[in-house]
Amino acid sequence: MQPDPSVAPMLKVAVVHEWLEHFAGSERVVEQILKVFPQAEIFAIVDFMPPSERGMLGQRKVTTTFIQHLPFARKRFRNYIGLMPIAIEQLDLSGFDLVISSNHAVAKGVITGPDQIHICYVHSPMRYAWDMQAAYLKQSGLERGPKGLFARWLLHRLRNWDVRSANGVDVFIANSSYIQRRIRKVYRRSSVVIYPPVDVTRFRPVVQVRDAYVVVSRLVPYKRVDLVVEAFRRMPQRRLIVVGDGPERDQIVAVAAGAPNIEMRGKVGSEELLHLMQAARAFVFAAEEDFGIAMVEAQACGTPVIAFGRGGALDIVRGVGDAGGPTGLRVRPAGTRDAIR
Repeated sequence: MQPDPSVAPMLKVAVVHEWLEHFAGSERVVEQILKVFPQAEIFAIVDFMPPSERGMLGQRKVTTTFIQHLPFARKRFRNYIGLMPIAIEQLDLSGFDLVISSNHAVAKGVITGPDQIHICYVHSPMRYAWDMQAAYLKQSGLERGPKGLFARWLLHRLRNWDVRSANGVDVFIANSSYIQRRIRKVYRRSSVVIYPPVDVTRFRPVVQVRDAYVVVSRLVPYKRVDLVVEAFRRMPQRRLIVVGDGPERDQIVAVAAGAPNIEMRGKVGSEELLHLMQAARAFVFAAEEDFGIAMVEAQACGTPVIAFGRGGALDIVRGVGDAGGPTGLRVRPAGTRDAIR
């Protein structure tokens, strides 16, 4: 992405990101926005990104909210989700011509005036507050009891605020056609799809014997890596390598226990990740994901993708019968029409 030299330098631009913790998919989008608008200032709920991953920010100072200084915020800032709408509204953006929010929770809730343009790049509306609420409550053990009741009340308030704050956005950008449909459903607004940036030139195919299947993912509940591991436990003749780390690691290790065909690699370096993708027989992706950058990287390596046939995979993986020929398999829930394409 390159800035328009006749327009971009003339604007005073604010980029609002949810939180800065690690350099991942949404941060890649912010990195490209900052390349388009190098004069932009950046704002976030909190900033705990380690020095080794701050290259995307250049020398910019990040303006944060009061949540940055609350007790235990460094490790548990997500527990302050109920305060985040108030916090994001306290950011003073009155001096900017253009506000670009990078949103999957509350970033779009910044307050702007009638002469300011607010563009919102939506990675997803709040998953846990909308159509995935039941799954998140179940995974968190909050289906019933006093804590469950409080969680439902809080999510109800967040939904009301989420819809109201959408009125302050002038233009919505969705990261996939799936998120475009979610924006229409939740906010009753139209949007344009701009896919996240993926460096496909680095993930190139090589000629070699392809052996193991590979999963590359954060180990969090909605990624459903446990389902993949359980499936390969039942197929001891097929080897699986799981790359990634996260709060679900111990549970997934327990599922894999005693299965010699399953290898837990944890986090790996970029060169090792490239080699694993290039050498994989297939890349397995079980989540109903907003987009799915890793699926694009795998296909750039010439590696077919076996993906859950909902969400961002529909924009990425060509199935049997699709124009251009298949690049993998899209698997739907058992019993649904066209279970495998």
